[in-house]
Amino acid sequence: MKRSDGLGGATTAGGARCQIDTDPAGGFGWRLIAYNGRVVGVSADTFEDSAACARAFAEMCARVDKVAGGVQHGPGGDGWAWWLRLPDGTVVAASSRTYERYSTCRAALGRFVGLIGQFALVEDELGEPGETR
Repeated sequence: MKRSDGLGGATTAGGARCQIDTDPAGGFGWRLIAYNGRVVGVSADTFEDSAACARAFAEMCARVDKVAGGVQHGPGGDGWAWWLRLPDGTVVAASSRTYERYSTCRAALGRFVGLIGQFALVEDELGEPGETR
């Protein structure tokens, strides 16, 4: 896994990248950016530091075969938004925007799950830091 130094570190896989940013309150969150530059999903929670944020992203990717998602009306009933949760019910990711059509939103969720699956493969190939293969 590659990660740049400093604020806004990024992890990459298959042309997509995970960017870690801070919010106005000083919390850390990630956003997954597709190869075309579009944000396709964001963390559902904020984290105390960038390391905890990166661990949460890596855990979600590693458990891609166990995540479940859904589509619902966006805030205020406008459009459609998706969310992704772990088996324990913890929501870990959400759409970065609302979609006009249910089918488009559902397809965006599928693309997001496919992208995090690529990150899981990269992690598996590289192993843990300091691990020898």
